[in-house]
Amino acid sequence: MEALIDLHTHSRHSDGTLAPAQLVALAAQRGVALLALTDHDTTAGLDEARAAAQAAGMNFVDGVEITAGWRGQEIHIVGLAIRPDAAGLQAHLARLLALRRARIAAIGAKLARHPRLAQAGRDVAAEVLARDGVPTRAHVARALVAAGMAATTQNAFDRWLGRGTAGHVPQEWPGIDAAVAAIRTAGGHAVLAHPQRYKLSSGALGQLCGEFREHGGAALETSLPGLSPNDQDRLARLARAHQLAGSSGSDFHEPGLAWRPLGRFAKLPPGIEPLHARLM
Repeated sequence: MEALIDLHTHSRHSDGTLAPAQLVALAAQRGVALLALTDHDTTAGLDEARAAAQAAGMNFVDGVEITAGWRGQEIHIVGLAIRPDAAGLQAHLARLLALRRARIAAIGAKLARHPRLAQAGRDVAAEVLARDGVPTRAHVARALVAAGMAATTQNAFDRWLGRGTAGHVPQEWPGIDAAVAAIRTAGGHAVLAHPQRYKLSSGALGQLCGEFREHGGAALETSLPGLSPNDQDRLARLARAHQLAGSSGSDFHEPGLAWRPLGRFAKLPPGIEPLHARLM
């Protein structure tokens, strides 16, 4: 049986629900042999995850998922085999944390102006900002569910947080050039995450991949859960056209999400260099 590799996961230090050690334990239970923790815009969980992986006899990669902007679109770039204490990386992450905190406060203020959320909007934002870790809109969505203002987290986005709703706050993020530079100055490999999810035409996605490669990007996520054959073929063509390696990851956030199973997804397409070979 081929060893399982998962290079895109999240813990409760960003918008996951498990502690890093719990994530590692679940990965070990599911037979994952090589794991990366890639929390959004923070490296805070890496020490705990690395120690747990070492105790479990699992190969571990220090990672992070950096939020960036490209032509008004939010883009995520995974950094793998980084040095977590690199000054340039930590300075960039501190900038992103400040932007995130300001956005959550603005969301709370907008929600509070809605007649049905006058107090709940302020309370939800305060609760999210008071927690440890990186505050995200997923935390706001979960808090809205807990407050009885939405049935599910997706319903919270659809009803209160998404584009055109009462709590939508757009955010301009630093560009992909800054994200890739932060990863590379920390000795890491930059990976364009889940490219099939971006609302871009085929031509624009190709341009994004080209610019990503020009800035020093190393790989494209070409093996993820739930990819259609058409999407997998399209991503494989993009990887080959732009001389990008292929990376595999579940984007795991919490147990029970059948569409993001830890360590379970299709193999890399043929003819694509596996990025994990550079990480071992």
